[in-house]
Amino acid sequence: MFRLLSRKLRTITKMTEQPAKGQAEADRSNRLSASLQDNIDKLHQILGESGDVVKRVLTLGHKKKTNAVILSIDGLVKKEIINENVLKPLLYDAHCETDDTDFPFDNLDYLQQSLLSTVDIKKEGSYAAIVEALLYGEAVLLVDGNSEALLIDCKGWPSRSIEEPDTEQTVRGPKEGFTETMRINTAMLRRKIINPDLTFEDLILGERTHTHICIAYLKGLARPELVEEVRRRVRRIKIDAVLDSGYIEQLIEDSPLSPFTTVGNSEKPDVVAARLLEGRVAIIVDGSPMALTVPMFFIEGFQTAEDYYSRPYFASFVRLIRYLAFFIALFAPALYVAMTTYHHELLPTPLLVTIATAGEGTPFPMVVEVLIIFIFFEIIREGGIRLPGPVGSALSIVGALIIGDAAVSAGLVGAPTVIVVAMTAVAFFLIVTHTDVTALFSFLMTIMAGILGGFGIMIGSLIILVHLASLRSFGVPYMSPVMPFNTNDMKDTFIRLPLWALITRPRLLVNQDAQRIAFRLEPKPPEDKR
Repeated sequence: MFRLLSRKLRTITKMTEQPAKGQAEADRSNRLSASLQDNIDKLHQILGESGDVVKRVLTLGHKKKTNAVILSIDGLVKKEIINENVLKPLLYDAHCETDDTDFPFDNLDYLQQSLLSTVDIKKEGSYAAIVEALLYGEAVLLVDGNSEALLIDCKGWPSRSIEEPDTEQTVRGPKEGFTETMRINTAMLRRKIINPDLTFEDLILGERTHTHICIAYLKGLARPELVEEVRRRVRRIKIDAVLDSGYIEQLIEDSPLSPFTTVGNSEKPDVVAARLLEGRVAIIVDGSPMALTVPMFFIEGFQTAEDYYSRPYFASFVRLIRYLAFFIALFAPALYVAMTTYHHELLPTPLLVTIATAGEGTPFPMVVEVLIIFIFFEIIREGGIRLPGPVGSALSIVGALIIGDAAVSAGLVGAPTVIVVAMTAVAFFLIVTHTDVTALFSFLMTIMAGILGGFGIMIGSLIILVHLASLRSFGVPYMSPVMPFNTNDMKDTFIRLPLWALITRPRLLVNQDAQRIAFRLEPKPPEDKR
């Protein structure tokens, strides 16, 4: 009995020792050697025959010669930094001395502290870290006799200049938008929020792409449980590639099967900064100009940055127009089909006669007419987006005017049908955030109206309303502050009250420091001292 237990114990001990031993051997094989040639051969084996890997061989010192090599990836580094801040100090400045015997060129600490003049230099001793640094745009200095290398930050790949985003153009307000470089985007947020509480947490996602992402929030303002939930959802992502923020959006949302987006996005730094100041958390992805913000409310689709830069009266009026456009886009085709097919008594007699006369001789039922024109306009809209600018504009004009008029003249559809669908298509452009889902539900509502009339519209509306009420965005009700109703937050929902009246932040976003504007800031004329 004891022998059997002893044999099992030895077996278990060997099984636990073998992985540890294998891990130790792997760690040793990953460490740099003191031989410069061995390190070069190993890195050449890892990187392969890539033509963009630049190798610069150096001989440091005249009397006490030391061999070294600088590795970099062409196109990811600024050659001016390498030439002026690395090569010049090593090959010229140090050699200006008449006797360089005392210069310890084989000492990395001396090179880092006394010769190289770049800001960010660090030592690293593993092949994995060196290869990662090379691929991220850093130069690597290997010196013979050292089992460590110097990683020199000299990133400088081509990037798009800062310009106004096409999707969020404004008449009044900042004209700048995010670019595809993450550090430029974080710097733009720093310029908007000059506060040490603004925190950026860097992570790497993508098993093959190793994409840098950044979680941004205001420490002390954003709820700690929200920040931790964002960290948890992001860190659990295991995917081979992250090429845009849309990848992350689809992997962190609360309701992935819902057609409504529960993760906000924006290309404007001022919009993201405003959401951070409300207690939200932003996610910035390297290579994408679109920043994500969570949690998101449904009403954000009807708010724009310009609402807060303009006077409240016109801003409130335009916001109500957006809500009206949403209902037109969602219900106009369905109501048109229901009233012309089932509920004639709801239409004035002259209008009913006009519609009947226009539709006389058309070969399709009213619901089929609307669906045909609806699909036709969607094709034109999609084509106008994908084609180059001048061609896309020409396609929109030709498709909307010439082809639509030709279809009416040929008797395929009635003129009122084209008017209703065209008005619906124009209304889509006022609600950019909800355009896609509104088009989808408008199509489905039209089908239900063609089958059940007004009763079908009622059923569809209840389904949409119940679904919206059930949605959550990182635990926050999606329809807030309407459901659950909050009187204080309604000041910035359907209309926008003056800034001096928007005293507190949204109640569901912050637990502390809810006040953002001092009380009694309403402007007043000076007192008459006469």
